[in-house]
Amino acid sequence: MEQISYFRRSVGRTVAMDAALLALACVVPMVSHALAFPLYKLNPMLALLLASMLGRGGWRNGVVMAVLLPLASWLVVGMPVGMKAVCMAAELLTVAAVWGELNGRWKPLAAVMAAVVVGKGVYYGLKAVLISSVALVGTEWWVQVGVAVAWCGLFALVYKRMQ
Repeated sequence: MEQISYFRRSVGRTVAMDAALLALACVVPMVSHALAFPLYKLNPMLALLLASMLGRGGWRNGVVMAVLLPLASWLVVGMPVGMKAVCMAAELLTVAAVWGELNGRWKPLAAVMAAVVVGKGVYYGLKAVLISSVALVGTEWWVQVGVAVAWCGLFALVYKRMQ
């Protein structure tokens, strides 16, 4: 009986956390427009995905959220647009899957950094094929690297503390 009760609580927490993260995915573009600041440069979808993988569901929850985060944002606020949402979902899905594969075999920081690098490769590869009418790289590479290192470092730190 205790085990079932614990399972229900942990599933409930995961669902509540995922709902909050989905809401944030929809609010971030609105806040970005209101502030006239390009929050997309801070890669909020990656941050939300990493947060979703910290909970009980781990990388499997991340796989689901990788699809839902860009989809929910697109349905509610129309961002990211069209094929960019597909590229973003593929990137996030790759991050979750690679993290799931490497977690436990590599140190957390190395595993999440590798997952993000592979995910970015998927994103830019798909973007080059699917959206050839826009610039391939919209955010300066040094900003992307800095933001990725920051999110990955924070994720690894919190992940280690939760273990």
